[in-house]
Amino acid sequence: MSLVKFLTSKVFVKQLVLAVVVVIVLCFLVLKWLNISTNHGEFKSVPDLTGKSLGVAQIELEQETLTLEIQDSANYNPDYPKYSVIEQEPKAGSQVKEDRKIYITLNPSGYRKIAVPDLRQRTFRQAKPTLEALGFKIGKTTYIDNIGKDMVLGLRFEGNPIAPGEQLSKTSTIDFVLGNGNGN
Repeated sequence: MSLVKFLTSKVFVKQLVLAVVVVIVLCFLVLKWLNISTNHGEFKSVPDLTGKSLGVAQIELEQETLTLEIQDSANYNPDYPKYSVIEQEPKAGSQVKEDRKIYITLNPSGYRKIAVPDLRQRTFRQAKPTLEALGFKIGKTTYIDNIGKDMVLGLRFEGNPIAPGEQLSKTSTIDFVLGNGNGN
């Protein structure tokens, strides 16, 4: 039997038509199944969680059948209560599917601790920007007799001397003890 005769035979045409019908039916069934399983056209609105406690945020998301995922809690913001939501992704009012993860950033209990660098025997002009870059505030300056004018002789926090490497909260106010240039 030649190829041309086979391609024009009734058996081949029947099999070809049957294959096309099966493919069309399968495509139709797969599309219907995808429509049902992905909840096509059904969206949930993301609630505004900003400023709310972790417990309240979790309850609100469970009511909307959304999932909570804590992403970060490193940057303290004094405008919000401790352990409250300061950011969320996706944003409030966004339309999302059921069981979508909502990523939140929590406000920690306070500023993080930072090690105080060793600034002894440096000038005040060098030490001040170093501390400010780390997030500390500059307090009052006290001068004592020393040959080095404006030389850092010590650092104090709340009246107590600070050792290099000591951990203080970011935004702590640090006082300087400087030399006045009057040597013995």
